[in-house]
Amino acid sequence: MTGYLIKRTLSAIPILIGVSIVVFIMIKIIPGDPVASLLGPTSTPAQRAALTARLGLDQPLPVQYCQWIWHVLQGDLGTSIAKQTPVGPLVVSAFENTVILTVFAAALAFTGGVALGAVAALRRGRIAATISDLVSLVSISVPQYSISLLLIIYVAATTHWFPTSGMFNAIDGGTWGDLARHIVLPAIAAALVPMGIIARMFRATVTDVMSMDFIDALRSRGLTERGILRHAFHNTLPTLLTIAGLQLGYLLGGVIFIETVFSWPGAGLLVYQSIAQRDLPVIQAGVIVSALAFVLVNIVVDSLQAAVDPRVRA
Repeated sequence: MTGYLIKRTLSAIPILIGVSIVVFIMIKIIPGDPVASLLGPTSTPAQRAALTARLGLDQPLPVQYCQWIWHVLQGDLGTSIAKQTPVGPLVVSAFENTVILTVFAAALAFTGGVALGAVAALRRGRIAATISDLVSLVSISVPQYSISLLLIIYVAATTHWFPTSGMFNAIDGGTWGDLARHIVLPAIAAALVPMGIIARMFRATVTDVMSMDFIDALRSRGLTERGILRHAFHNTLPTLLTIAGLQLGYLLGGVIFIETVFSWPGAGLLVYQSIAQRDLPVIQAGVIVSALAFVLVNIVVDSLQAAVDPRVRA
């Protein structure tokens, strides 16, 4: 198991290098002049040339990339153009908020997806299976921002049970209860698509496993239905872990719409605001941190798969 984990971790290094190159090139082709943003419209050509040289922007792109990646490896993500503060604390603080939202949304998506998928697979031909299929299909099909707006209009604004934006109240906020009230609606909106995908995939996996020969063999030996389901569920774990890991990575990097609509102070909202401000260092750092988190999630999921399925280690 240790050898597999080391091999899997080493295989992620080329992926991270490729991601860093893509992020660096993407930032370079975004319209906007960071030097002009730093100095303002009244700066002179001499001032812009001096700052360009000091930032190393007059160097060839390969040299700029090597300098940037060297600073990133040292934990230096640069300075925000808009806020004139170090990028590292900004991105880390925002990403922590994204992780909080992701954990709540992932718990909802995983629990709801497994429940819907199990009902659809084990109650085929009944009304419960039809309802489960319908719920999973709707959750996949409806855009997240539409669901977010509906939740704000018909749940938050009408009933006043939940806040419409933010993470805490400006006055007397900061408690766990306050966080729980603020996170319910964005977590539901973020969890719908992953829940539907998990439900559809888990339904197909359970149906496939229940049709295998070893299920008939277990029944012929007199095993109870609960015992059969326990063996069947164990055989669905590798596929379930793969789908759940992919959806967790999707939530970490794909909740930008949810964070924007609900004004949730996460990495997605930070990157969205930085795009409007042409704050290139923050965009660069936000994307690279999200990509790193996605790769780490996949390593953890692969390790869990290897733990439950010896064939993966082989």
